[in-house]
Amino acid sequence: MAILVTGANGQIGTNLVRLLREKYGRDQVIASDIIRSDISTPPFLMLDILNVQRIREIIEDREIDQIYHLAAILSANGEWNPMKTWNVNLNGYLSILQISVEMGVKRVFFPSTIAVHGKSTPKVNTPQYAPMDPSTVYGMSKIAGENWSHYYHQRYGLDVRSLRYPGIIGYDSMPGGGTTDYAVDIFYQALEKGRYTCFLKPDTRLPMMYMPDAMRATMELMHAPSDKITIRQGYNLTGMSFTPEELAAEIKKHIPSFEIDYHPDFRQKIAESWSESIDDAQARQDWDWQPQFDLAAMTRDILEELGESKFKSGGR
Repeated sequence: MAILVTGANGQIGTNLVRLLREKYGRDQVIASDIIRSDISTPPFLMLDILNVQRIREIIEDREIDQIYHLAAILSANGEWNPMKTWNVNLNGYLSILQISVEMGVKRVFFPSTIAVHGKSTPKVNTPQYAPMDPSTVYGMSKIAGENWSHYYHQRYGLDVRSLRYPGIIGYDSMPGGGTTDYAVDIFYQALEKGRYTCFLKPDTRLPMMYMPDAMRATMELMHAPSDKITIRQGYNLTGMSFTPEELAAEIKKHIPSFEIDYHPDFRQKIAESWSESIDDAQARQDWDWQPQFDLAAMTRDILEELGESKFKSGGR
């Protein structure tokens, strides 16, 4: 088994590379990204996802069997340069799909997102199949990617698997320009300054997930028998739903002096177009998905793990 992870320096990539190497061995998991950082550990290769020839060379030279394609520009950052975001997020993925078919890659993972939802999508317990009218280029690129995943599976038999991640909260990588990043940065500020200014309104409810649950869901999906996978777009996935106000109240149980205020910015409009809660019954039925962390357990775990020290996290 030889595995390539694109976008390996990001919030999900840093955790996923570590887990994959624990399972398959360090040399079998090739991390790649457009830049090398202080968290890049060998084997690591520089890769611009728009460089088709470089993708081919890596797959051929390393005899890649599986690809976890994480390279993308996230929701808030994507609005600063829509054409670049579309190019990276969709055209980069199309190259991965086509080259995988041509070169015999056996399995591809594509991370989708709650950003595929929009104003016409039911906001409470959003079903697996619902209207999708995303309001960001990030969401547009991801729903297009879902449809291409289904197409490549139906036409070419490529084993593509995908999850619609909610906001991901962890402490191993820096926030990456996502609308749910407040739920990451709030822990930084609570520990370092005792206060936080939130860019969303206090009652903005969004689906979230603690990083350990997100990684377990990814691994469980990718290791499930092929005949159990009934969806080749993105499986709905959730761990919990909460508001900034509720998260702040949970933190105050551990840090009573913590204070929060609110100054909503352009990300508020993005958040309002997304779901408040997710129905992930199909994932539970197909491959026995079950989250392990709720808001209280996640908050307690992060603060117990990190104490008064600085830490790093990631959002969606």
